Amino acid sequence: MRRKDRFKENEDIDPVSTVANLFDVAMVFAVALMVALVARYNMTEVFSKDDFTMVKNPGKENMEIITKKGEKIEKYKASEQTSSSSDNKGKRIGTAYQLDNGEVIYVPD
Repeated sequence: MRRKDRFKENEDIDPVSTVANLFDVAMVFAVALMVALVARYNMTEVFSKDDFTMVKNPGKENMEIITKKGEKIEKYKASEQTSSSSDNKGKRIGTAYQLDNGEVIYVPD
C-alpha cells in the first residue's frame, strides 16, 4: 500500500495538457490537409513567383480567368450583364482556344 501511495504523490494530473496536445494534432492535420488539397488540384503555380493566367471552366457560362502578376491575383468572370459599380462595360463576343502548338483560335458567339 505504501508503494501505491508513493506513485500517486509523484503523478501530476494536468487536464489542460491534453487540450494543448489536441490543439497541436489539429494544427498538424490542418496543414497536411491544405498541402494535400494544393497537390491534388495542381495549384502549385499560385505559390510560385512566376506570373500566370488560368482559365477555369473554359467555354461555359461560369468561365473565370485568373491572372497573377507579381503579388496581385485578379479574377474575371464572363457574364452577359454588366454591373453598375464597374467602369468596365462590355459583353462577351466569343471564345478563344489555345492549341497545344501555341496557336490561338477565336470562335465568335
